[in-house]
Amino acid sequence: MLVLPAVAGLAFLVLPLAGLLIRAPWATLPQRLAEPQVLEALRLSLVCATAATVVCVLCGVPLAWLLARVEFPGRRVVRALVTVPLVLPPVVGGVALLLVLGRRGLVGQWLESAFGITLPFTTLGVIVAEAFVAMPFLVISVEGALRAADRRFEEAAATLGASRWTVFRRVTLPLIMPGVMAGAVLCWARALGEFGATITFAGNFPGTTRTMPLAVYLALETDPDAAIVLSLVLLAVSVVVLASLRDRWVNSP
Repeated sequence: MLVLPAVAGLAFLVLPLAGLLIRAPWATLPQRLAEPQVLEALRLSLVCATAATVVCVLCGVPLAWLLARVEFPGRRVVRALVTVPLVLPPVVGGVALLLVLGRRGLVGQWLESAFGITLPFTTLGVIVAEAFVAMPFLVISVEGALRAADRRFEEAAATLGASRWTVFRRVTLPLIMPGVMAGAVLCWARALGEFGATITFAGNFPGTTRTMPLAVYLALETDPDAAIVLSLVLLAVSVVVLASLRDRWVNSP
């Protein structure tokens, strides 16, 4: 009885992707992929998604450890706030970033006056927007790994005289590394496909903030074949990364 709805669900997810492959302009694909604007958008997407993932790892792993291992008042509220970007419309996230980090924002005006740093409509703004929407994927994955890890190893290391930092670096981190890598891969894939917060907070400027999703949106209005080609590039990169890296770390003994 479960086979039919399972097949229906699989078809619902796979058929749109198959439509891209069927309608792709294969005859002109090499020429379109070699166009400067395509290569520039792809380069910017890869650089920004990687930088956003690094930011998420540096901030998200300690945040996940705090939520998993430290008891403090309001922890459930903090966990809910951390996961809000998962369900928040990306455009709303972009508006929120503008209100806080814009030139007249709560923090943005101070950054500009004190350090001359302007985030909106810059490449750095793209990284900030992508990190904002992608970090919850990493935090949830790492928190789950921390809760599933056997704490007896950490306790044994502590009884042998290891400091808290040594225990975390030499025991905890290796135990949860598959979860960290899986979360980082999901975080990178989410950052690569981010659109709403990016276009709202960083704009759509060629060579500066026009990532692949924004290029797809722009091409869809003028050249649908080019939009299909750009979509195929994003699809191929995402599938390769998720199929190789995530399986390698999650299924490792």
